[in-house]
Amino acid sequence: MLDPQLVLGAYAVGVFPMADDRKADSVYWVEPRTRAILPLDGFRLSKSLRKTIARDRFRVTADTAFERMIQLCAESAEDRPETWINIDIERVFTTLHRLGFAHSIECWDGNELVGGLYGLALGRAFFGESMVSRRTDASKVALAWLIARLKAGGFELLDCQFQTPHLASLGAVEIDRADYCALLAAALDGAVGASVSASASSAAAGDFFALDRLVPPPPLSPPPPSDVVSGPVAGQDIVQLLVQTS
Repeated sequence: MLDPQLVLGAYAVGVFPMADDRKADSVYWVEPRTRAILPLDGFRLSKSLRKTIARDRFRVTADTAFERMIQLCAESAEDRPETWINIDIERVFTTLHRLGFAHSIECWDGNELVGGLYGLALGRAFFGESMVSRRTDASKVALAWLIARLKAGGFELLDCQFQTPHLASLGAVEIDRADYCALLAAALDGAVGASVSASASSAAAGDFFALDRLVPPPPLSPPPPSDVVSGPVAGQDIVQLLVQTS
């Protein structure tokens, strides 16, 4: 079984686990020669996505259904029949979530979980693990909310692991291993060591929940239409954060 301490130590030096498929009884460790990252000020917010976010098409939450989110990411789908998330990876990330290191962004259509993502926060780096969409644009909305949350929380690095055409269209770029390691070292500089016995919210770490304090809840108002749902932070707030430069 994967050990949380081992996993944190691996991410701290740029290595992460994967499995051959859902039923695999072992994992292998990956250190790509080129790494995909998404600069927090480089997210490409299209006009259509901006409208979707601003209109609160989905209700977006953070860390309210982590276990359901990772299970949804691990499910086979028509466009992704196999998954690299085996039971061992699911278990260790669930433990890391309970310890405050792993987080999820969930998109809801009514009471149905229809997309989102999960990943690991360490220092001022966030390692995106997997994202999924069961409704048009749900994963893009989740990624936009994640980036706004990372910007609000003082994060510096969003690691996407492998480049894909989808990620490239949203602003992800590929860099070589040496450049990635330099960015990773800077994002971890001064942060608490990769230890499950240490707090995930040290003074040098990013604050994943800063966004919730940055934007106050809206005043009481009539409920929104049944096909549009929103949370304490509105989509308009997210759009504003995304178009701001650091």
